Amino acid sequence: MPLLQAAFFCLHADESFTSDRLYSVAPCNHVLLSPLLLIAYRTDALFDMSQLPFLPFSKPTIDEATISAVGDVLRSGWITSGPKVQAFEAQLSEYFGGRPVRTFNSGTCTMEIALRIAGIGPGDEVITTPISWVATANVILEVGATPVFADIDPVTRNIDLAQVEAAITPRTKAIIPVYLAGLPLDMPMLYAMANKYNLRIVEDAAQALGSSWDGERIGATGDFVSFSFQANKNITSSEGGCLVLNNAEEARLAEKYRLQGVTRSGFDGLDVDVLGGKFNMTDIAAAIGLGQFAHIEKITAHRQNLARHYFKCFGSDFEERYGAQLPPPDFENSNWHLFQLVLPERHDGLPARATFMEQMQAQGVGIGYHYPPIHLLSLYRAQGFKEGMFPVAERVGRLIVSLPMFTAMTEADVERAVAAVKAVLKAG
Repeated sequence: MPLLQAAFFCLHADESFTSDRLYSVAPCNHVLLSPLLLIAYRTDALFDMSQLPFLPFSKPTIDEATISAVGDVLRSGWITSGPKVQAFEAQLSEYFGGRPVRTFNSGTCTMEIALRIAGIGPGDEVITTPISWVATANVILEVGATPVFADIDPVTRNIDLAQVEAAITPRTKAIIPVYLAGLPLDMPMLYAMANKYNLRIVEDAAQALGSSWDGERIGATGDFVSFSFQANKNITSSEGGCLVLNNAEEARLAEKYRLQGVTRSGFDGLDVDVLGGKFNMTDIAAAIGLGQFAHIEKITAHRQNLARHYFKCFGSDFEERYGAQLPPPDFENSNWHLFQLVLPERHDGLPARATFMEQMQAQGVGIGYHYPPIHLLSLYRAQGFKEGMFPVAERVGRLIVSLPMFTAMTEADVERAVAAVKAVLKAG
């Protein structure tokens, strides 16, 4: 497989890909095709890993009760949007303190619909980060507005709010902050800026279900808040998302945008007064979401424990010895959707990230990356963006990688991943 594809896939016998967010997966029973040796973290002894299963970057865990619930939906005769969707929305609303919540078939259309509800369109500017899945910027184009990027903070890797304020113009109507890896921004500072300049906020919290700020759940307060339930998220519905709204009027408008702008009345009354799309969640997806959501607190705690173990295994001298940057050790606010490193540059002319990913694959460990800088993609270069405009985002976007992190992982898996990282970086 060409090296470019190695940046998007974890190379192994069975390849999987999602177009919603970049990530690498491998079936849990995959056996490496050639004998490999790896230094074990705890003992520094050499183990023959030829029979160890491949450790994927991400892997959803669906329990038998959820599988049974999906079967019940399939047997019910009602498989599109119905009682399961309503039940899922009710549970999400309760979780977010009673705020209105509507579910959708992705965590992308949720942001587009939020912008439409806010009345944002041609002539308006929306500020966002260059480091996100391209959907975050694409939805701005979808409504006819102009994306404006602001550089990121080198430590949190989230958008730098000082840079956001510097980018505000009279045409600015909204900000789309992204909570990369599940780590939120400084929420009081964000909303103080929104109030100061009369801006709408569409929080791209795709990765942040279960995250908080100062003890308050992301989604429980604020303006529009968008979450994703795509396959590699902490909570999945296979595909899907939800939008937290401010009031019943916005929720009703979201319902219209969700299903072709339709309003029904009586037995046969139907009208359309806005241009909507086909974005509804099915009861099949909602049944999966309900089964997953029942375990959200346990899942979040487990991921936090895995992150703590990553830090323990890397050790306090890792950054100094290996030249890679660890994520901020935030165990108060983040749900630890991802555990990300920023790699050191290589000095042998080889591409740092693709080489690292290839060598980690040879060690039997899957690696993802989140994300390439949006402004350097061809669609955005054509709009005038170029290298050098957002130097921090460009460096991070060139060197960032995501280590294995999923519900079924164990501390032994963390130790194995860390040992592989150290072996690869030391060899490089």
